[in-house]
Amino acid sequence: MQREELRGVLSQVEGGQMSVEDAVAKLSAFPTTLDLGHSTIDTAREARCGCPEVVYGAGKTPQELLEISCSVLEHHQRLLVTRATDEGVALLKAELEGAVFHERSRAVTVGTPEEPALEGLVAVVSAGTSDGAVAEEAAVTAQFMGARVAQIRDAGVAGLHRLLAHGETLQRARALVVVAGMEGALPSVVGGLVARPVIAVPTSVGYGASFGGIAALLGMLNSCASGVTVVNIDNGFGAGYTAALINGCAENTQEGDSE
Repeated sequence: MQREELRGVLSQVEGGQMSVEDAVAKLSAFPTTLDLGHSTIDTAREARCGCPEVVYGAGKTPQELLEISCSVLEHHQRLLVTRATDEGVALLKAELEGAVFHERSRAVTVGTPEEPALEGLVAVVSAGTSDGAVAEEAAVTAQFMGARVAQIRDAGVAGLHRLLAHGETLQRARALVVVAGMEGALPSVVGGLVARPVIAVPTSVGYGASFGGIAALLGMLNSCASGVTVVNIDNGFGAGYTAALINGCAENTQEGDSE
């Protein structure tokens, strides 16, 4: 059941057009899981959480990935697949109408709205070009969830003037995703410039002493800037998802205040 259907049932109950017993019966008739044998699809995720189940592409065969994706689209109008393999991408593009491949992040989307559903802005800031794949994953995810996204690329602390040139965008954002490898200092700098939540993403970019992103992760966890929260190494998806949720909550709060 999609969120619009759930709202429709609840609105009928609120308006006296449907009894509570009838609503319970109607809602109970909708299955919440779909067993594909190799996978179990959560068909009620959007009704509960506002976003359909997202499909992690790595480790799945192309056929499994296609079956899962088709099942998601049977119950929802949009689809996000992350970390897809070359073979999986080829099959999805061949079989799913409107499939868009985001090459750098290896994400595939179907049904992402051309115009963002939310007015608020999510800023995705990346320290270097080498962090681009993770940054794009965050941006694609936030856009999939209806956020308006602005990307600030190659703005690491080695050339701080590159970041300061985007001060207006940083201040306008309701939430910021900051992606960095090496020593992972950029989120602390951004956190000291804005009065908004900063979601830090350490990447596995760097020389040997970066230990595959652990140095950046520890640097971000030890940030002296307030308002910095850290996700796992290379987890652009988790950061983009969280930023979009923050953006949506801020928008809902503003709408409630205006009423």
